Order: sequence, then structure tokens, then C-alpha cells
Amino acid sequence: MNEFDCTVCQTRLQGYLDQELDPATAADVTAHLATCADCARLHDEAKLLKVSVKRQAPYYSAPASLTASVLAAVAPAPPSPFERWRKWLAPAFSTAALALAMVLYVATPGSEQPLMDEAVSSHVRSLMGAHLNDVVSSDRHTVKPWFTGKLDFSPPVVDYSAQGFPLLGGRLDYLQHQTTAALSYGRAKHIINVFILPMTDADKPTQSQSIRGFNVISWQINHMRFVLVSDVEKGELEAFAQLLRNGV
Repeated sequence: MNEFDCTVCQTRLQGYLDQELDPATAADVTAHLATCADCARLHDEAKLLKVSVKRQAPYYSAPASLTASVLAAVAPAPPSPFERWRKWLAPAFSTAALALAMVLYVATPGSEQPLMDEAVSSHVRSLMGAHLNDVVSSDRHTVKPWFTGKLDFSPPVVDYSAQGFPLLGGRLDYLQHQTTAALSYGRAKHIINVFILPMTDADKPTQSQSIRGFNVISWQINHMRFVLVSDVEKGELEAFAQLLRNGV
């Protein structure tokens, strides 16, 4: 029996959704979800449950008295002799700490990698059965209004049939703990998934990589993150990415 079977995967799903697994275990779960329709379905159901709870569960602010008592409990104590020495010694260690931070920054995988891995897994699941589109249409005036009320932002939707990339439809997906717009485009017999999700940080340049045999291109502009995933040839995906960037 495979060491990482369905039973093991399902016991790891909650930690996987909350990004609490170590990188090796998370990679095992990702790989299993890409090949097991049953576990992928349970994963999607759990994601939708999180979205539903986030949208519908009531939120109660903490009373002012509770906030004050918590702050009082964690108020800093008077500095000990060790703390006074630490203040004097801190500058001497600043250079070493900075060098160590740089080493860790270079050695640690980018914080964006989990998003890329999730996008590839979602792309694979979308190709299984009838998971590709919730709204099937090549008309942007049909697809774009479909997202209204389902997202906290308005994703750009354009049909590029004239350029050889026809719009096929759209659906809701879930990446990085938030509901995401997913548009599907065709290229010959290939499918291109375009994931769009809101971001608050600054614009980011285009990045291109290959993950588990799929080409992935991503960038960030106007507080929206775009992630393209497909098995089309890299040059074709880059040409399509340029069309999207020009249309935003």
C-alpha cells in the first residue's frame, strides 16, 4: 500500500488548508490531490466550508474591559539587568544578524511558492470531470456579470478569440485562504486557467516557472494577482500573458 494513501491525505487536509504542514508533507498532499478525485473533492468541500463560515458566521468585537485587561496582563515588566546589558550589546550583533537574515532569505523558498503550487493543483482538478467552469460562455458580457456579488472585487474579463485564445468561461476557486476568480481560455486542444485574486501589497514583475510539468506565469498589478497555468508551450503562454497585461 502507498505510504501516502487517501487515509493519510484526509487526516492532513485541515492542516494543508491552514498552511500548517511542513513543506515536504504539503508537497505530498498536493501531489496526491492532483491524482485522486475523491480526496480533491473533499478538499474542495472543505475550502467551500471555510468560505461559507467566513462570509456568514457572526463577528463579535471584544468588550473594551476585556481588551484593557489583556493589555494590562501583557504590559512590559521593568527591565532586568540582563535586558540592560542586551541594549548595550545589541549594536555589536547587528551586522551578524543582518548577514544571517540575508542567508536565510536566500535559502528559504519564496513566500509566493505556495500560491503557485495551489494554482497548479487547482488547474489539474479543473480538468477532472466537470470542474472547469461554473458559467460556460465566450461572451465577456455573460461571464463578467456572473462574478458580481460572488467576489469582493471585479476581475477583468476579455475574449481573445481573434488572437487564438478564446474565452471558455469562468468559475469560483479558492487560493491562499480567499475566494478567487478563475477564467478558462482555450489554445488548440489545451486549457489555460487564469486565476485572479486581490492583493494589498505593491505591484510585482512577471515571473515564469515550471511546476510539475505545467508552465506558470504570474504578476501583480493594480492590487490584483494574476496566475496563469497551462501545459501549452512556454512561448505561447507568455504571448497570452502579454495580451492580458495589455488589457488590464
